[in-house]
Amino acid sequence: MGFRRDSTAGATYFFTVVTRDRMPILARPGVVAALRQSIAEVRGIWPFTSIAWVLLPDHLHALWRLPEGDPDHSRRWGEIKRRTGRGVRDAHVCIRPSNGSAQHRHESGLWQRRYWEHRIRDDDDLRRHIDYVHFNPVKHGLVARTADWPHSSFQAFVARGWLTAEWGVSPAGGEYGE
Repeated sequence: MGFRRDSTAGATYFFTVVTRDRMPILARPGVVAALRQSIAEVRGIWPFTSIAWVLLPDHLHALWRLPEGDPDHSRRWGEIKRRTGRGVRDAHVCIRPSNGSAQHRHESGLWQRRYWEHRIRDDDDLRRHIDYVHFNPVKHGLVARTADWPHSSFQAFVARGWLTAEWGVSPAGGEYGE
């Protein structure tokens, strides 16, 4: 039996998308720009609502709500990955050559082939995943405070008054979720 994904129209999903071999390339300016452009283009063709996101050097997490009647997150991610790979090449960002299988499939070599998804079950599950997304740079030791990481939706949550700028300090510097 093949790999099966959860596909529920109108559902909210948490995603993890990882670079090939965990290459620490995603936070580079050319890659950030190509990824942002790709997401905007794909959202214009196949709409979705971005709830929260974080971009780390070797992976990203995103929370999306799909439109009613449309369960196809796989097509969206496939197209985002393809367009980002093309945009990175166009920006002359150096990526190690992909293996023969990836070359045969015309893959960019930027991304792992698969991604992980989890369908959000309820409001508590959503809150836990939003917290996880925003705290991830602290968890990985990239910053001591969530507010110090530039590549996430955290600042938008602060601007809307949903979180405070002091939220998400590393355990060495204070309590998680303070």
